[in-house]
Amino acid sequence: MKGEQHEEQGLGPDPAAPPQPKEEEEALIEFHRSYRDLFQFFCSNTTIHGAIRLVCSQHNRMKTAFWAVLWLCAFGMMYWQFGQLFGEYFSYPVSLNINLNSDKLVFPAVTICTLNPYRYTQIKEELEELDRITEQTLYDLYKYNSSSTLGTHPRGRRDLREPWPHPLQRLWAPAPPPGARGIRSAASSVRDNNPQVNRKDWKVGFQLCNRNKSDCFYQTYSSGVDAVREWYRFHYINILSRLRDTSPSSEEDMLDNFIFACRFNQASCNQANYSHFHHPIYGNCYTFNGKNNSNLWMSSMPGIKNGLSLTLRTEQNDFIPLLSTVTGARVMVHGQDEPAFMDDGGFNLRPGVETSISMRKEALDRLGGDYGDCTKNGSEVPVENLYLTKYTQQVCIHSCFQDSMIKECGCAYIFYPLPKNAEFCDYRKHNSWGYCYYKLQDAFSSDRLGCFTKCRKPCSVTSYQLSAGYSRWPSVTSQDWIFQMLSRQNNYTINNKRNGVAKLNIFFKELNYKTNSESPSVTMATLLSNLGSQWSLWFGSSVLSVVEMAELIFDLLVITFLMLLRRFRSRYWSPGQGGRGAQEVASTPASSLPSHFCPHSTSPPGPATSPALMAPPPAYATLGPCPSPSNLVEASSSAYTLGEP
Repeated sequence: MKGEQHEEQGLGPDPAAPPQPKEEEEALIEFHRSYRDLFQFFCSNTTIHGAIRLVCSQHNRMKTAFWAVLWLCAFGMMYWQFGQLFGEYFSYPVSLNINLNSDKLVFPAVTICTLNPYRYTQIKEELEELDRITEQTLYDLYKYNSSSTLGTHPRGRRDLREPWPHPLQRLWAPAPPPGARGIRSAASSVRDNNPQVNRKDWKVGFQLCNRNKSDCFYQTYSSGVDAVREWYRFHYINILSRLRDTSPSSEEDMLDNFIFACRFNQASCNQANYSHFHHPIYGNCYTFNGKNNSNLWMSSMPGIKNGLSLTLRTEQNDFIPLLSTVTGARVMVHGQDEPAFMDDGGFNLRPGVETSISMRKEALDRLGGDYGDCTKNGSEVPVENLYLTKYTQQVCIHSCFQDSMIKECGCAYIFYPLPKNAEFCDYRKHNSWGYCYYKLQDAFSSDRLGCFTKCRKPCSVTSYQLSAGYSRWPSVTSQDWIFQMLSRQNNYTINNKRNGVAKLNIFFKELNYKTNSESPSVTMATLLSNLGSQWSLWFGSSVLSVVEMAELIFDLLVITFLMLLRRFRSRYWSPGQGGRGAQEVASTPASSLPSHFCPHSTSPPGPATSPALMAPPPAYATLGPCPSPSNLVEASSSAYTLGEP
């Protein structure tokens, strides 16, 4: 019966062919319907190496897991390298480039001081009074009579007119423990040469107090020489601050009184080649080839004959022995736009010696901004330039200290420029300035004032590396006629012999000069090149692969947004409309549903269709898994058989 039934069914008309799905028109913007479709499309079409293995090995879970772990590890290593490269780039490293150049060089400025501070006629009596107090102090402390050595002015033994403030005193110091003495004596076999009396039990110093005498301290020294010099210098500053004009007379600042001969590049110097200023400690100072020189000296040849040659007088007439304890001259080589800091960068010349200074120029160009903490002209430094010259770090530091001195002590230090609406310190007007100064000096040395932090380095620096050579001058065989010529022409005192004369030669050792310049170690081009190298190393891809990754991330974000939006609309925008939604889903043709929603026809292949099958199916049954076509045929056949009479 079953066979006959099958034959009868076969004799009927051909069943209707299932409708072919229509090709969907391509939209302008399309997105994948699920994450799985997106990743499958990406792994199948991307140019990144290794990603295709995730799709090709999907039937072998072990291979898929292996390639997934390997791909993620490579991806992580690449971005770890990216982090290293970006960290190096944003640390702004620099490279030092050294270039050797050869050209004509501008001869630097040379400043020479006499090392002979002289006595002003306006304060002559006060200086003599200070000398008498010093003489009495030396006798009280050391039992030394210095009346024959403190200058040429006669000093009588008379009572002082009034006691001076801050006298020099002997201060008893506690004796060190016995063990410390044994360690010191065993570690050092050389005894101190300082002129100290009872040096184990006392020191020398002077007392300084604040304005209301509530806080005092002793400025002490273990060396008697240092104590006497500093104490004399402290009083000398107070006396010197009372002068309105510290410029010497025209007779005292004449160049001929200090320099016997001056030649540059085999030509004699003239008055237009130098400028003059006075230093409170170093005396008369002369700057050759400075910024005031209209025609700067140029060196076209190296060697001693193509530089500056000077014959100097080193006699000390009417000098102040407690201020100047050395004889000779003070020399400093610096740029034309830089002030001469004789304390910081100068060196002394020895009398009776020919000193030859060979120079080598060096230039340094630093990178500013993110690459280094330097300034081009000091405009962004929060310190006023009191020297009115080119910005240097020394100029800024000295200006910063002077500014702190005025704010804290109410007066200006005499060795630095005087700002507007300020006056130099004098204990007759500012009785506690000494206390304030030494406290401020201690804070300055430990950088508690912040001057070294505020004063940034200049981006462009020109320096001169000096090397010195010495020889006896004049020689024994030539000294007689040289001294005779100097005495006849320059009024030189022959009795001084070689202690009153010195010779100086300054020249370029070579015209080759070195330029040290900084450049960025990692530029943007270098960074991109390194990133591309890492990307090619781990994935063997190019810039377009990066665009593919960006597209993948964008698609992920869009799909996530659409899914959230769909869930939000189904929950809040259509409440209580389940029946209507079911009818809409039921009436939706199968061809318009996705491939995983019942793509097969639900009609049996028979010639007729039962009326029961024409009824609309349940709304949510169509969303379930789709039965296979064979199951549909069997279900239809059984339904058809049951419907027969």
